Amino acid sequence: MFERFTPDARATVVHAQHHARRLGHNFIGGEHILLSVVSAGQPASAVLGAHGITPEYVETEIVRRIGLGRGAGSGGVPLGGLDREALASIGIDLDAVRDRIEATFGPNAMAEADLMVQRRLKGRRGSSRAHRFRLDPRRALPPGLRRRRRRFRTDRAVTTTPPRSSRSPETAAGRCQAGGGPQDGHIPFTPVAKQILELTLRETRALQDPNIGVQHIALALTAVRRGMVPSLLAAADASAPALHAEILDRYRQAS
Repeated sequence: MFERFTPDARATVVHAQHHARRLGHNFIGGEHILLSVVSAGQPASAVLGAHGITPEYVETEIVRRIGLGRGAGSGGVPLGGLDREALASIGIDLDAVRDRIEATFGPNAMAEADLMVQRRLKGRRGSSRAHRFRLDPRRALPPGLRRRRRRFRTDRAVTTTPPRSSRSPETAAGRCQAGGGPQDGHIPFTPVAKQILELTLRETRALQDPNIGVQHIALALTAVRRGMVPSLLAAADASAPALHAEILDRYRQAS
């Protein structure tokens, strides 16, 4: 009977992916889960918001600290890039989420959303081609000078680019790089985000609750000690243990 996600909790995890895509990030981190929780309109969201941890605050801090990636604002293909394996390990069935969405908004809701996104992406690609043929003032340079400029840039690129073997595995793989943008439509959870999901299960079991709700995700966010979330809470002058106790108290009063 344990570890069954409520519809609101499932939606919160799914929306974390949408926030990552909207910001152009090629990963789902704890900060995206926090942004999803504070935007969920749940009692736990209200507790966090009362301490200044609002959607506006969290998103502003994310952008200030790691910036926007390529394709920011595109939204992405609904559900298409979620890490199915990671979600399945914590009991979230994406097919069931898709069925719920189509049961609410109609049988063609997902197909229509996918088509809308593809049209927007095609439109942006078309507009980007139109800018490729703008006159480059450097073409007015004499041919010999243009060749020397190209040779200098090539030499500088060779001397300043570190060899592949010297790069860290995380940098070489493009993990957690805000500017990269998802290349194949797949956005993985970071190790910290996976730890938050594990802590969510731990909070649920500790309270002996039959279902996993948004409150358990919020409690996990106050318990994690790695990643950006602890510093976001600290920057808002919010004590993580105090938040944990207040969220627990709010739900105990409601039950």
